Amino acid sequence: MTNALQEVFDEASKLPESEQDALAAAIKAAMEADAAWEPLLSASGKALEALADEAVAEHRSGRTRPLDPTER
Repeated sequence: MTNALQEVFDEASKLPESEQDALAAAIKAAMEADAAWEPLLSASGKALEALADEAVAEHRSGRTRPLDPTER
């Protein structure tokens, strides 16, 4: 375990038990969500690569415009 993680766990151990349980559940849920995304992203690599290639081609051909954050 890294020092940073140990420090966080040491601080968390000072919380009331119910808050420790809630924190543990949140950490577990985040780790499970990350684990669920990994195979999906790995499986979609070819499709994402094709979309990226298409976007670059559109940009190079002048069919894109700069993003204006004030425009809806």
